[in-house]
Amino acid sequence: MKPSNSAAPGFNLRTFDLNLLKVFDVVMTERSLTKAAKHLSLTQPAVSNALRRLRESLGDELLVRKGRALQPSARALVLWPSVQEALRSLQASLAPSLFDPATADTAFVLAMADATAAELMPGLVAVLGDEAPGVSLRVLPLTTRDPRKLLDDGQADLAIGHFPAALADLTARAQLGETVSFMHHRLFQGEYVCVMRQGHPFAKGPLTLHRFCNARHMLVSFSGRAFGFVDEALALKGRTRRVVLTVNQFFTAGKVVANSDLLTVLPRHFINVTGFADQLVQRELPFDVPTVQVDALWHHRQDASSAHAWLRAKVLALADKAFPA
Repeated sequence: MKPSNSAAPGFNLRTFDLNLLKVFDVVMTERSLTKAAKHLSLTQPAVSNALRRLRESLGDELLVRKGRALQPSARALVLWPSVQEALRSLQASLAPSLFDPATADTAFVLAMADATAAELMPGLVAVLGDEAPGVSLRVLPLTTRDPRKLLDDGQADLAIGHFPAALADLTARAQLGETVSFMHHRLFQGEYVCVMRQGHPFAKGPLTLHRFCNARHMLVSFSGRAFGFVDEALALKGRTRRVVLTVNQFFTAGKVVANSDLLTVLPRHFINVTGFADQLVQRELPFDVPTVQVDALWHHRQDASSAHAWLRAKVLALADKAFPA
């Protein structure tokens, strides 16, 4: 049965203690009354009492003890993201703060493919060294073409990649007048080329469509699905190729190709940052494929954050420098 989002019978927001939501958020994060009490600078009995009052107000156990940890109920898991967003909005509205990179100790989490990270991260690390020595970054591997859940759950602050279906859905929702929870900004356009090892039989002479389709291929797929935009383009021509290996990193693909007779398709800009470009040969694809648009995507709750705005500005500046229009 789907958990209800409604409050307990008799719930009255006018008499509800909003401080209980802060306690709930910390307890959900820590899954421990002792750790939550320390974080909130309260006694453990005070946290227990606050949790009891919240349970009574909402008519749900919310968290129950299992061993040494607290296990959230289905209702608590549904409620928590809304509580987190409400608390962030209140904090931003009531106590806005300007981000000072020189003194900040903020930690940002970014999700992107290794090819994009190889292009942008060296410059971003240099920016941190020059302007924000206390700021840290964590890069998550991008495993999807739709990172909205990752951003919505707060697992990443910014996602950078090719998200055509997600952006099309956001545009359609906006045109229908629906609330759109995500923001995006175009960073650059990428071209893809066919890559093979030096000395490959196809390294000399034209790479024809017949040669391409009859070769053995490796596909870079974040989802693990052995069918990508190249296969879609071939399907429009009534052609197919044989994918014998699927990997989820461009670096892995480049290394395998450099030491085998497989062909792969890589972003043109990535080849020069591999460190082994001299082992590779690139050829134009013998058919048309759409230009790949690379965008930055973030949740709207981050849009007013001065820290997040600083990060976005630095990423955009680095993308403009690496990929001038």
